[in-house]
Amino acid sequence: MAGLDFLNQEIDQLKKDGLFRKNRVLSGPQGARAVIDGRPVVNLSSNDYLGLANDPRLKEAAIDGVRTWGAGTAAVRTIIGTMTIHQELEQRLARFKHTAAAIVFQSGFTCNSGVVPAIVGEGDVIISDELNHASIIDGARLSKAAIVRYRHRDMGDLETKLKQAGSARRRLVVTDGVFSMDGDIAPLPEIVALCRRYDAISYVDDAHASGVLGESGRGSVHHFHLDGQVDIQVGTLSKAVGVLGGYVASSQNLIDWLVHRGRPFLFSTSHPPAVTMACLKALEIMETEPERHQRLWSNTAHFKGKLQALGFDCGHSETPITPVMVGEGSRAMEMSDRLMAEGVFAQGIAYPTVAKDKGRLRTIVTAGHTIADLDEASAAFAKVGRQMGLIR
Repeated sequence: MAGLDFLNQEIDQLKKDGLFRKNRVLSGPQGARAVIDGRPVVNLSSNDYLGLANDPRLKEAAIDGVRTWGAGTAAVRTIIGTMTIHQELEQRLARFKHTAAAIVFQSGFTCNSGVVPAIVGEGDVIISDELNHASIIDGARLSKAAIVRYRHRDMGDLETKLKQAGSARRRLVVTDGVFSMDGDIAPLPEIVALCRRYDAISYVDDAHASGVLGESGRGSVHHFHLDGQVDIQVGTLSKAVGVLGGYVASSQNLIDWLVHRGRPFLFSTSHPPAVTMACLKALEIMETEPERHQRLWSNTAHFKGKLQALGFDCGHSETPITPVMVGEGSRAMEMSDRLMAEGVFAQGIAYPTVAKDKGRLRTIVTAGHTIADLDEASAAFAKVGRQMGLIR
């Protein structure tokens, strides 16, 4: 066997296990209803929480960006890739997050892979929730700091780990604000209190809390009235904001440091004008149209209530991310395919994204859904769930 031939066996095994997937393909814009693989469906797998990805005002802002600023920047930020609109976006994000400053990265993933290695290294300890996002895990590995995991949302275990790390040069406690596969919320008040007690840096990845929790979607820190008490906040512009990118909101000192040591920021071309202008428009809408945020939560309560009334196991979800627990990964994929045939797209999630016995469908409700959409989807879940013996 030579070169990449070994992958034949790996892919064959995925197919045997019922886990091999091809990417679903949109034929048109993202939305609560979409055309996926040529079929019109109710879409329950989009991160477009506030229904902004296809908003006409964002599209016009993007077009205006191209007309005024061009198609691309053709440089990294630290050479000649910083435009005044990039600075405007960062200033707007800092105000939105109630922090001294902010910096924009090319994605939420690159925020974590760039920030963590910039602030900790050999001799330091990263204490991370066991269900944190893959980008946090990768950033921790790149840092060369010691990595310790604490049991999911277990504050007693976190305190034990902090005590054990007492001799480290620096201690960094990292958590998702909202956990992307389970939809539960980190206990931030307790985490912040422990960080203070043990002189640790607090770091929150709010990818799935941005636009979802807090006033106008300011995130989990604002949700818990902890503005100014969390050292580092990471957010995304690719989910509720509806466009592309990630950002770090923190002190001016950290932002200045990341300009010099945040490798994705240093070595990746900056956001094109269309993206930057669309993000600015999205933030304006988020702050001036609270009804979108309210509709997101009323839709969430409606659909979550429907699934739970049917008897589905939805785990410990507290947010628009509502898992439907199935068990075996192959069963999750089978359920996803059956729902697709009924006109509902809900992606199956299996190992290694989740544990081998924790296969699920991850559903996400958005502000763009109507009650009719959600009722149609819940009827399909009822039909398929009974066919598969998951509910009675």
